[in-house]
Amino acid sequence: MNVFTGWRAALRIARRDAMRFKGRSALVVAMIAVPVVGVTALDVTYNSVSPTTAEQLTADMGAADALFSDAGIGPIEQLPTGDQYEQVDENAPLDENAPPIDMSTTFPKGSRAISIQSVPASITTEYGIADTDINEFRTSDELARGRIELVRGEFPHGKNELAATEPFLKSTGLHVGSVTTVRNFGMQYRITGVVEQPDSLNTKALYADPGAVIAPWQAKADHDKKVLPPNTRTKDWLVKGPEGVGVTWPDVMAANKSGVVVTSRQLVLDPPPDSEVPLARKGVEPYQGSSEGKPSAPLITVIAMAVLEIVLLAGPAFAVGARRSRRQLGLLGTCGGDRRHVRAVVLGGGLVLGGIGAVTGVVVGLVATTVSQPMIEAWAGRRFGSLTLDPMEMLLIAVIGLVTGLLAAFAPAIVASRQSVLESLTGRRGVRRSSRVMPVLGACVLAIGAAVAIYGGTSGNSSLVAGGSVTAELGLLACIPVIVGFLGRLGRGLPLSPRLALRDAARNRGRTAPAVAAVMAAVAGSVAIATYMSSTKAESEFDYSPTLTQGTVVLSVSSYDTENVIQLPQARAAVERSMAVTGGHADFRRVWAGSDCDVYSDDENSCGSLELVRPPGKDRVCPLTDKGAKQLAARLSSDEHRKLMRSPACLAGGTSGVFNTGENGIVVADEDILSTYVKLDDPAAAKALAAGTPVLLNEVFAKNGEATIKAAHRYNKEDKKNWKLHPGKARTTTDKLKVYVAPAKYAATPGINMILPRQTAERLGLHTTESGSVYSVAHTPTEAEQQQAFGAIEQAGGGAWVQSESGPDGRVDAMLLILTLFAGMVTLGAAAITTGLAKADAEADLNTLSAVGAPPSVRRKLSGFQCVVVALTGVVLGTLAGLVPAVALRLVDLRLALKEMRLEPTESAYTPIELPWATLALLVVGVPLLAGLLAAALTRSRLALARRAG
Repeated sequence: MNVFTGWRAALRIARRDAMRFKGRSALVVAMIAVPVVGVTALDVTYNSVSPTTAEQLTADMGAADALFSDAGIGPIEQLPTGDQYEQVDENAPLDENAPPIDMSTTFPKGSRAISIQSVPASITTEYGIADTDINEFRTSDELARGRIELVRGEFPHGKNELAATEPFLKSTGLHVGSVTTVRNFGMQYRITGVVEQPDSLNTKALYADPGAVIAPWQAKADHDKKVLPPNTRTKDWLVKGPEGVGVTWPDVMAANKSGVVVTSRQLVLDPPPDSEVPLARKGVEPYQGSSEGKPSAPLITVIAMAVLEIVLLAGPAFAVGARRSRRQLGLLGTCGGDRRHVRAVVLGGGLVLGGIGAVTGVVVGLVATTVSQPMIEAWAGRRFGSLTLDPMEMLLIAVIGLVTGLLAAFAPAIVASRQSVLESLTGRRGVRRSSRVMPVLGACVLAIGAAVAIYGGTSGNSSLVAGGSVTAELGLLACIPVIVGFLGRLGRGLPLSPRLALRDAARNRGRTAPAVAAVMAAVAGSVAIATYMSSTKAESEFDYSPTLTQGTVVLSVSSYDTENVIQLPQARAAVERSMAVTGGHADFRRVWAGSDCDVYSDDENSCGSLELVRPPGKDRVCPLTDKGAKQLAARLSSDEHRKLMRSPACLAGGTSGVFNTGENGIVVADEDILSTYVKLDDPAAAKALAAGTPVLLNEVFAKNGEATIKAAHRYNKEDKKNWKLHPGKARTTTDKLKVYVAPAKYAATPGINMILPRQTAERLGLHTTESGSVYSVAHTPTEAEQQQAFGAIEQAGGGAWVQSESGPDGRVDAMLLILTLFAGMVTLGAAAITTGLAKADAEADLNTLSAVGAPPSVRRKLSGFQCVVVALTGVVLGTLAGLVPAVALRLVDLRLALKEMRLEPTESAYTPIELPWATLALLVVGVPLLAGLLAAALTRSRLALARRAG
């Protein structure tokens, strides 16, 4: 019998065995298919959500051949891609008063074009008033397909119709058929349909036909001086070239002479040689993304761990299958088969079931991606260009599933071939002592793998990160038998069922260890991704610079307009009715010296100035902006740089414009603002303000308990009231004031450096006027609340606005979200199937338990606790294994952040490692508990009749 004949017989036996034990075979196929499903779905999703060049061009220019835009700098030279262009004569002056280009003269002869122009506008909503962009774009035209698509309803036609995006309708409470008013000039429009931008599903915008909004708005502004003209943006054109010709390179060069930059579809996809491109001959290259064509470190690590996960998940399935088939394998030995044939049968099972699992996984992965497409598109914020299937990648995934299934069957095949025929026929498992070398070797491999991964992180080598992470997981895998054996010692003092479960796990390590390894592999991937995501979120929160204190809203008015100040009480009432205000409000006033620069700012000497003087000294200057900053940055660690970034000296560089304080950050207010906005709960600070002593929030401006205010009392002749009181030359005053210095952490208070009592400001000869109020709110105002407040303020007379702090952007990278979803699915599926296999393998022990008189409840409890032991041990070890790649990947990010910080010292290098405690708690508690409850519920209470072995 030749080799092929032997393998043909082995495969036939394996196929018949798989058909005979359908339930066990289905579990084996599922263990192989589950990770293949995740990898397939991830691959298809990544390819589908990442647009190709052609798909991105369609998103930018619809069905047109080119996009024409006015560069605004005169004649230009450009690259064929349109992303780089330069002025032909760099020394030529720009004529800002030059008439706009007649774009139609730059189009190729025989072409057709439609225009795109947007204008910001204020419109009425179901709740009140909102600001949005209105795009004049003929959405019904065929050239718009691909850039704008109709979701439901009809495209707008005529001068009183609009189309809206779904996010806009959800935020405003409007719907198809609603009527809205463009408040800027009072014209009403009806919403006829819902449209979407396939490459930007979260866009909130309105669409109208050209001439429906901007022209009547401009006409109204020409006749009514109270109506401000529309602040339109540059008009672009989508151009369809002559049929069969398109927009060629000579057409583009001709348009460049008029100062028009062109993005032509055919030139981007098939650019002319550099010898024909003047700008390319000068050495200018197209813009390339920094990571274009390069897989990221997280992606490489995920792929490596996924391959290992397939092997470890399939391993226990084949081990259980081999043990359940030991009698059949023993019969093979009685018929003259040797160890080679036993190994071939088990490996044949791996080949048959691995192939079925791989194909099933690929098919289910494709189906799952198709079914989940709307949800994935919503997360990613863009439509799939198409469901992109790369046949070679699909084949590679299937082959990996098949090969890893075969590798997973290798160890069980070796074990099965070493069993004697007598042990196989009688069902005895024998007793094998655990290797003493393997745990030591595993610990060494674990340490080496972790060290390699960490070194790869510090050196920025993605391959070392992936290789080290897999090596560390393999090392931990070798330690599992010893860890499982130690579990038996933990059962003392526990009730019967958990005590038996722990001892059974320790006694049957050959069954327990592979199951624990499978759960560990699944959990490790989830923990690695969740930890990386949690850390990047913490980093973005640190880098975020708030404009307001969290949990507050600020009502402001244009304080130079007396009518607006008079209407402040009505505006306050509008805010209190519309938002979840807690407590009262803290009023603040704007302060200035001389004539108000918000009114009299014709030239630099026409109004006064006010300055909070920073005392001299190196400790008063931020070293990251001072001389020698780059040399200092080269010596700083991430934590040292973080402390400097949050130091009072570096926080004193500027303030937000919420309180209209300019760079000095001086606000006139009373003690109410301390509790409402600053969140400074110190009676001494409130007492100081009440007594006329300023409260200084940034200690860098204080010296010996005093702060210096420098004022230039300069008056403008147009400011007739004050000019009469202060004629002549400007005077400059410098006043040192005793201040209450707040603790250093309050230097980060957005918008304020000093709170100045009103009586002190007047004593210094400064002018103040009411400017607004601060409120504490129970939650960040919703869009409906903001629109309601805006509408109520406008009804009260307008002239005021409300600002709130929404916090850092909570969105994370779409691919990381998708990875998390698939990792969670694989973890739950693997834990359920693995514990199910372990329970099936322990069925004989449960039958023995019933035979000696144990009640049915003990069987169920024991089965449940056996699965809890397997799942909990695997989850804990998987958590430890998953932290290695997560930490290494963050070290890769840290290296890049430090590199950027040393080039630009004010760039943050903070790269935290934040553990996802909620996810870890869910894994440690939820997965074992779910596995135990399912096992207990599915365990039969009565003893099943078993076939005799002999």
